[in-house]
Amino acid sequence: MAETRRTSDTFHEKAQLAAGKPAPFGEDIDLKKFDSSAEERPYQPDPSEFPLEAKERMLEAGVVVDDLGQRAGTFIQMDNAPVHSSVRQEDIEVMPISQALKRYDWILDYWWRAVAVDTDKYTAKVELNQYNGYFIRALPGAKTIYPVQACLYLAKPRLAQSVHNIVIAEENSELHIITGCTTASDEQTGLHLGVSEFYIKKGAKVTFTMIHNWNPEVAVRPRSAAIIEENGLFLSNYVLMKPVWSLQMYPTARCVGENAVVRFNSVLVAGPGSSLDVGSRVILDAKGARTEIISRAITTGGNIIARGYVEGTAPDVKGHLECRGLILTDKGMIHAIPELKGTLPGIDLSHEAAVGKIAEEEVEYLMARGLTRSEATATIVRGFLRVDIEGLPPLLGAELQRAIEASERELM
Repeated sequence: MAETRRTSDTFHEKAQLAAGKPAPFGEDIDLKKFDSSAEERPYQPDPSEFPLEAKERMLEAGVVVDDLGQRAGTFIQMDNAPVHSSVRQEDIEVMPISQALKRYDWILDYWWRAVAVDTDKYTAKVELNQYNGYFIRALPGAKTIYPVQACLYLAKPRLAQSVHNIVIAEENSELHIITGCTTASDEQTGLHLGVSEFYIKKGAKVTFTMIHNWNPEVAVRPRSAAIIEENGLFLSNYVLMKPVWSLQMYPTARCVGENAVVRFNSVLVAGPGSSLDVGSRVILDAKGARTEIISRAITTGGNIIARGYVEGTAPDVKGHLECRGLILTDKGMIHAIPELKGTLPGIDLSHEAAVGKIAEEEVEYLMARGLTRSEATATIVRGFLRVDIEGLPPLLGAELQRAIEASERELM
């Protein structure tokens, strides 16, 4: 026990030293403007009993609470308090991270291993202040029939919601997760600080689909990283089509086992007043590792910085980075920053980036076939946002497309 306490104390000490350390890029957020704690909320064994407005907000973020039959497990956190946790599959574990830390002393072997506690002041605040989060684990050989869902719900105005999540897919397991983040209203201010660490063991597969449904007064600072072992697969999908004040995220995946595979797919829409600094970073650190980063970005008046970084440090690795941006008004900005780094012969890294407007000839072509200008524009935008995601289960793929299509109607 002494060693466990000393390790925890070390994390705390590092966080204290990093408490004022800004992120290397992205708008700086004054943490003093937000509350660090919130009142406890009652546990709800039946999430269908949540208020209708809360359920509707969750549903917009892809989280279903009225019928859990098509979910392997469910976790819901309001502010900093877990209010529901359940599991419907024997070889899958879903629980609040606070409960997991009490149950398994070995979790400290994963705690702040993929993400450094002293990354910046945002990770430091998560460690130093009241937090919770989810622990999701697939046991060896387990395969989820339905996805596990998690909802992080921001209800208290001016709260800095702190979350630390751990996801572990044991050897030869298959885990599908859909997580939705949302707020109680379209007007309240708030800050979301989310640390997520993923551990994909030998031969395991994880698909992680995140749908953000924030509002124009919320700042968001996720800090995520994944470690993928031999023949493992990590497929990450990110969708943001609703307004947000400020978002900065740069998830990192490190392939440490031979033939490990990582794919990042993102769909971003920045409305007026939104500032998005979003990217993905992959380190191909083992022979035969592969990655693909695909980004689709649209601005209707906001600013988007779309980053991508692939580094090859082992033989026979392959990576491709693709970023495409569409500017629909004369007030928005998209800045694509693709980066490749190779350190030895025999690697294959490539990228392509394009930013522009809708081609007038495409609009005219569709109008000549009977569509109005607005219908033609909507058709082109819809096609632009469609990203074919290889390896996504049909159920999850259908839900992802429904979320995108629902937001498209508001966009157009």
